[in-house]
Amino acid sequence: MFLENAKKPGQIEVICGSMFSGKTEELIRRLRRAEIAHLRVEIFKPAVDTRYSEEEVVSHDSNSIRSTPVESSASILLLASEVDVVGIDEAQFFDEGIVDVCNILASQGIRVIAAGLDMDYLGKPFGPMPALMAVAEHVDKVHAICVRCGDPALRSHRLTKSDRLVELGEKDIYEPLCRHCFDKMIKNGE
Repeated sequence: MFLENAKKPGQIEVICGSMFSGKTEELIRRLRRAEIAHLRVEIFKPAVDTRYSEEEVVSHDSNSIRSTPVESSASILLLASEVDVVGIDEAQFFDEGIVDVCNILASQGIRVIAAGLDMDYLGKPFGPMPALMAVAEHVDKVHAICVRCGDPALRSHRLTKSDRLVELGEKDIYEPLCRHCFDKMIKNGE
């Protein structure tokens, strides 16, 4: 039986790819469209990400949208009340609980749009992203352009010798590479 006032089912959308591929740009675009549709939107980002702004999600093209920085995924559940759409930037930096948070929100009828790196600087699956992609209704993988050969880039190659998993930075620390160029750089120890 169809209920007229039943809330539409929620869903999880994931935008993933390498650095400089337009993930945040696409997240902002989708969230702005939701705002144009007069939907109630709340955006979250990990508090650790202060590269451009402490309280805004900012793309490499300098587009921005207000956001709430949070220390953990559990905080999103506490702060996401009375909303239709939840945006999450840099999802790879959240704890594994982000998957449950997104599932709970979607089960409450909320559209969840999460953006993040699918692989770390070693080309390995990054944090909770594989699990988040597995439970999502929609996954869009976007690509940058390989700075070495011009092919589609799917890897974020670190230019520094740091072996820390999380190393915030921009073009001074990372470059987008295709599989071939990435493998060649790793083989040569660069």
